[in-house]
Amino acid sequence: MGTGPGVTIFIHSLAKRPAVAAAAAACLLAAASLPAAGAPLSGPPAWAYPINPPATNPPPTDERTLRHVPDSRAVYTTAQVGDLFIAPDWHPEDHPPAPAVVTQGRPPDVYPCGHCHRMTGSGGPENARLAGLPAAYILQQLADYRHGLRTTAVANRVPQTYMIRIAKALTPQEMTAAAQYFSALTPKNTIRVIETAEVPRTHVEGWRLAVDAGTGREAIGHRIVEFPDVPEDFESRDTRATFTAYVPPGSLARGKLLVNSGGSAVSVACIVCHGSQLRGLGVAPPIAGRSPSYLMRQLYEIQSGIRAGPNVAPMKVAIAGLTPDDLIASAAWAASLR
Repeated sequence: MGTGPGVTIFIHSLAKRPAVAAAAAACLLAAASLPAAGAPLSGPPAWAYPINPPATNPPPTDERTLRHVPDSRAVYTTAQVGDLFIAPDWHPEDHPPAPAVVTQGRPPDVYPCGHCHRMTGSGGPENARLAGLPAAYILQQLADYRHGLRTTAVANRVPQTYMIRIAKALTPQEMTAAAQYFSALTPKNTIRVIETAEVPRTHVEGWRLAVDAGTGREAIGHRIVEFPDVPEDFESRDTRATFTAYVPPGSLARGKLLVNSGGSAVSVACIVCHGSQLRGLGVAPPIAGRSPSYLMRQLYEIQSGIRAGPNVAPMKVAIAGLTPDDLIASAAWAASLR
């Protein structure tokens, strides 16, 4: 294993945190004995990077239409739900008071975090679940976005381009307020992972998948098919929206092996760095119960070198030998954990 600048910076960043440094050192030492890399993906998997199709005579929408979601007395119009400077708060009882950067943002470039990531940090397949991430980790990601170390494999995907723009416009005070708010939240279990050989046919809608009308099905192939169970609620930015993720048969058993033991020395066991049950350890974030589509994008971008940064260096070494199916399996198993 090499000890390039990224790894060196990572080690120095942990020097004053002995317990975390010990876990990181174990990860790096384990990675040093891995075999040469396998056959990585030749490009970003299209299924993990849904691209909205060009608008072709969309049906007219009455922006005055009132929207509701289950178990909420709140009411928003379609126009408000679509307003980038409004973060619909359907269930204020589910979270503590939020700072302005989360609820209303700051025009023209700082959209409120709660609009895309939702007020409880639940996120969705198109972006990150922020609830429960360490504040220091959130701040590091914002810094990486700001300095070009974290970007996207598909340049025209709006969620990532917005995030980069916002990170560059945030003040240090806004970054800290957002990080502290989301890190204090407890993530909820919203995803069920099901193995299957056939899945409903889907199309892209809102930078994520939606099930086609009718009963048509197709082979799942080598992909994960994830979508909201009630699209209307998710589109309304309901923080309690739930999701189903279909994964290829055998993914969970393979993923469990890779996560817990490294899969016969093809990678470092994920639990070495991310902790038991993948609930996080030091600078390594919790990844249990996260969107498998989101996880797959991060695995691909780290493996391919698109996502960089000091904390990414050990991860890149650890997963270098994983095949595309290994990445799918690892993401599936992590998403299935509670």
